[in-house]
Amino acid sequence: MTIQDSPQDLADLRRAVALLESPTITARLANLVGSPLELALKKMPDVVTRQINAAVHAALEKSSQVALWSLGKGPQKRSAILAHKVAAAASGAVGGAFGMSALFVELPISTTIIMRAVADIAREEGFDLQALQTKQACIEVFALGGRSSADDASETGYYVARSFTAEAMRGLSQELAAIAAKKAAGAAVHMSPQQAGRWMARLIEKVASRFGVVVTQKFAAQAVPVIGAVSGATINTLFTSYYQDMARGHFIVKRLENRYGHEAVKQAYQALALERR
Repeated sequence: MTIQDSPQDLADLRRAVALLESPTITARLANLVGSPLELALKKMPDVVTRQINAAVHAALEKSSQVALWSLGKGPQKRSAILAHKVAAAASGAVGGAFGMSALFVELPISTTIIMRAVADIAREEGFDLQALQTKQACIEVFALGGRSSADDASETGYYVARSFTAEAMRGLSQELAAIAAKKAAGAAVHMSPQQAGRWMARLIEKVASRFGVVVTQKFAAQAVPVIGAVSGATINTLFTSYYQDMARGHFIVKRLENRYGHEAVKQAYQALALERR
């Protein structure tokens, strides 16, 4: 049986493509703030960018421990989409009201809210939050913020990001590299706690480098003197909504890959993505 034989699964994949191949968070921020965003990015000192990247790494690491795991296994139920947006808006309002210094305090809070929203969607799609593969997939969502200059333009944006996270594992030992290859192919593999810890640390490090780019743009956008606290709330809501969409699409694809296989779903995905161009 192929995915084309199931109208519901094909419709789900079509929805995932629409979500995952939509305008990036960078494009959405530019549309919200306008040309002042580019000027704010150019004026941002390198030392601030480095501080943001360090803060992003710490925020991802902390949120993966606090938000993701705190949901527990739990029953499969509808995710709290609106509640997470409201919480994100509240934290963004604080960052917007008290300026750049408050943004470093707000970042781990907003990242935790987004991580929890992502995990909530994973659970709704039927994934076990205690499984290492699910934890990895939740962190991978944060690499879906936009294309980098090194991305292959011939691939769809989503699978470029998927290959990025798989490639990130190549710096590990030969044993973990073999596990990375199996996982990239959709195979079920098992790790020791030590291997899992090293795997997750490496994954967070690489995803943070990609997420840090869009967080830098977010900081620049919130530094634009538009409407203070209201702009911070608006931007945080935009961010949360975006990553909720990415999570929905990502876990639909992962669910279908579990049923039909990685390559079959990738081919069907890319065919649907070409139809949208």
